Amino acid sequence: MNATLYDVATLVLPLVFAIVFHEVAHGWAARALGDPTAWERRRLSLNPLRHVDPVGTILLPGALRLMGLPVFGWAKPVPVNYNRLNNPKRDMAIVGAAGPVTNFVLALLSAVALGLLVRVADGQAQPALWTRFVADNLQNFIMINAFLGMFNLIPLPPFDGSRILRGLLPMGAARVMDRIEPYGILLFMGIFLVLPYLVPGLHLVDRIVLPPVQWLVEQYQNVASWAAGPEPM
Repeated sequence: MNATLYDVATLVLPLVFAIVFHEVAHGWAARALGDPTAWERRRLSLNPLRHVDPVGTILLPGALRLMGLPVFGWAKPVPVNYNRLNNPKRDMAIVGAAGPVTNFVLALLSAVALGLLVRVADGQAQPALWTRFVADNLQNFIMINAFLGMFNLIPLPPFDGSRILRGLLPMGAARVMDRIEPYGILLFMGIFLVLPYLVPGLHLVDRIVLPPVQWLVEQYQNVASWAAGPEPM
């Protein structure tokens, strides 16, 4: 298989599914808490075509990969109607947390699956191409889910962390966040793309997000090692 095509396949597949599960988790949490909007609009499907955003799911991650930068992206947001939730302020925080929590759980399950795959393939002199392909997808799925979950915990609109923070703040402070939210995308572009370009030392993703992501990935690697079993003597 062409090396570039192989790299793209082992990156795009885990990225798309990590983002799709993340968004669907928001919708299921909202439905459980009284808001069936996403269900009514048929957005609780795992079909990637219902969620893919050409820029956020394909073009941006591909460009970041080519530039050697951390890969992240987004899908079309699952619609949530704040006013249909049972307890809007509290429940919106739970809906926000559902996405990152799902990513962390998926990374954990992938680590176990990777370890079991290693255990099965241990006796093979030369692992089959499909074995390496699945292993590379699982490794990338772990890293992407860890990064996506942690990145979305940033307490700044439009990230899930802002929803969680808003649910914990008193109403006065929550209203301040509401006034900031319409400018969330501009804030994101300014802080994470423009500022590092103008001041190379201020790569906030590298300084703030990557250290906990690296620690988290190490823990998942420990889980994979445990699932793989002891090394043969």
